[in-house]
Amino acid sequence: MHADMSFIGLFLQASWLVKFVMLLLLAMSIYSWTLIFSRTRVINAAKISLQHFEERFWSGHDLSRLYKETAARSERIVGSEKIFYSGFKEFSRLHRIPGRNVDSVTEGAHRAMRVTLSREIDELEKGLPVLATIGSISPYIGLFGTVWGIMNSFIALGQVQQATLAMVAPGIAEALIATAMGLFAAIPAVMAYNRFSTQVASLETAYINLMEDFTSILHRQSMNENE
Repeated sequence: MHADMSFIGLFLQASWLVKFVMLLLLAMSIYSWTLIFSRTRVINAAKISLQHFEERFWSGHDLSRLYKETAARSERIVGSEKIFYSGFKEFSRLHRIPGRNVDSVTEGAHRAMRVTLSREIDELEKGLPVLATIGSISPYIGLFGTVWGIMNSFIALGQVQQATLAMVAPGIAEALIATAMGLFAAIPAVMAYNRFSTQVASLETAYINLMEDFTSILHRQSMNENE
């Protein structure tokens, strides 16, 4: 009687521990793909938002008017627009204080933008540590299932008088599926983590550059008003 060598057949013939490993890896793979689609949407939205906001910021329009437009949508803004909004809001608040110092007003606005920048980067990086974890441990989990399956196959082999390849092959095949599933879960997770990390670092650099440029503009504006 020949053993069923299909994927489903090998899964059903596997020991309960190897089945658990396969199901765990399948769940990790599904979760990593959920994160990949979710992060792709969030990071792409941040890149589009940055591009649109930079066009408006450097178009020469009055920054007070740009702030009012941003404030009207304050609940829905993200990324660079949110950093600009928090900086200008703090600048306006400090600017109304009698006897204000130009440097302290500018530094206050810069601190507010720094805090917002940190929150925006945290939001962009959400889920990336999970992808890194799945990418690093999945092969080891799969390897554990393979070792366990092969060990059981050899134990069963030792209990018969005459061993044939047909008796050994199904056990080894079902064990190797665990390694294949581990790699299936790990490879996309590692690729996505590297890609997203690069994109987030690029966005962070763009945010910092915009924040520094905006701080210089606020400082010049304060100096001109005090003269």
